[in-house]
Amino acid sequence: MSTGFGKDGAIVPPVPAGDGKLADNLVHFSRVLRRAGLKTGPAAAADAIAAVDAIGIGSREEFHAALSAVFVKRHEDQPVFDEAFRLFWRSRDLIGKMIAMMSPKAADNREKEKPKAGAARVGGALTEDRPRSARSKPPEIEVDSRFTTSASEVLKRMDFAQMTAAELAQARRELRKLALPLDQVRMRRFRPSGRQPVIDPRATMRQAMRSGGDLILPRFRQRRTAPPPLVVLADISGSMSQYTRIFLHFLHALTEKRTRVHTFLFGTRLTNVTRQMRRRDPDEALSGCTEAVRDWSGGTRIGATLAEFNRLWSRRVLGQGAVVLLITDGLERDGVEELEKEMDRLHRSCRRLIWLNPLLRFDGFEARARGVRAMLPHVDEFRAVHNLQSLADLAGALSDDHTKAADPRRFLDMRRVA
Repeated sequence: MSTGFGKDGAIVPPVPAGDGKLADNLVHFSRVLRRAGLKTGPAAAADAIAAVDAIGIGSREEFHAALSAVFVKRHEDQPVFDEAFRLFWRSRDLIGKMIAMMSPKAADNREKEKPKAGAARVGGALTEDRPRSARSKPPEIEVDSRFTTSASEVLKRMDFAQMTAAELAQARRELRKLALPLDQVRMRRFRPSGRQPVIDPRATMRQAMRSGGDLILPRFRQRRTAPPPLVVLADISGSMSQYTRIFLHFLHALTEKRTRVHTFLFGTRLTNVTRQMRRRDPDEALSGCTEAVRDWSGGTRIGATLAEFNRLWSRRVLGQGAVVLLITDGLERDGVEELEKEMDRLHRSCRRLIWLNPLLRFDGFEARARGVRAMLPHVDEFRAVHNLQSLADLAGALSDDHTKAADPRRFLDMRRVA
C-alpha cells in the first residue's frame, strides 16, 4: 500500500503507481469496513474520495475526521471504525521500524494489553480478501476430540466485544433459538374451570335460570395467569453499547412471544423505544432504536435517568408484579446519593429487580466502584451479560424465582470483610 503517514502525522502523498493511488486505497478501505459490519457501499466510497479531495492532504486527525463523517452512520460503529483506521492507515516509518528491530531490547514483563472492542472484526475483514496462499496455514494435527469443547460451546462462552462479524451474526441466530422464559403470575380476574373446587356463584345462577331453577349444577372458576410485565432499562454509554446491542436482539425475540414488554435506553437521557422494538424485523427494530436515541455511545448518568423513569414511567409500567432488568456497569460519573435513592425507589416499585453487569465476566470482580456499592443493596439478583451462556442463564432465571447463584449479598459480604 503506497499511502501512509509520516512521523509528524502528515499524509504521505501517493505515488503514481497503478495500485498505489489514494482513490483505490479509499475504495479498499470502504470494503474492509463493510466486511467488518459497517453499512457502507460504492456511494460512501465516492463520498470519501470527494471529501479527501475537498480537504486536501492534511494531518492524520483531519483525514480521520473526514472519513469518520462519511463512513460512520451509527454511534456503535465508531470503535470499529477507529480500529480499522488505525490498522489500515498505519505509519510507513520503515527505517524506524528496522532500527527498532535490530536494537537490543529488554524483556517486557508488563501485562499484555487487552484486545480492543471490534479488533477481531477488523482483523478478520482485513485478511478476508488475501489469497489463500498468503494466509498462514496451521499444521495439520490429528487429535482425539472426544473430550474437547465443541464449536457451539466455544461460541456460547465467547465475549460479545471480542467476536468477529461472522461470529456476531451466528450469535444473533443462536439468540433466536434460546428457550424463552415461561414465568406466570396469578391475576385478579377469573376464568371458567372444570377441575378447581372454587364455585363460581354467578355462572351457577346463570346456568340454573336456563332451566327455571329446577336443576342447579355448580360451576367452578380459577384465577387467570399471564406473564408479568417485563421492563428493561439498558445503558447505551460507550462502555456498554456493544453488549446492549446484542441484548436487544434477545429482547426482540422475547417481545415477539409475550405482551407487556417495555424497553428504555439511557445514557445521559432516557428514551422509550418500546414501539421500535415491536417491529417484526430485528434489524429494522434496532435501526429504529438507533434513530430514536441521540446519546448512543456517549456518557452516562444513571441516577438522573432513573429519577426520570421513576417520576414519569414507574406508575404506568410497573404494575401487576413487573420484573425489571437493569443493564449497566454501574460506573456513575455523578454523585451516588441520588443513585442510591432512586435505586431504592425502583426496587420498592417492582416485584423483582435483576441487575445485568458485563463486568462480572472477570473472575476477580469486586464491588469497589462507588456506583456499584450504592446499587448492590437494592437489587434482588446480580448477573453477567457478556455472552450467550449468560443470556441463557437469564432466560432460565426468569422462569424461576429462587436463584441463589445470583445473590448480590455475596459481594456485599466481601466488601464488609475487606
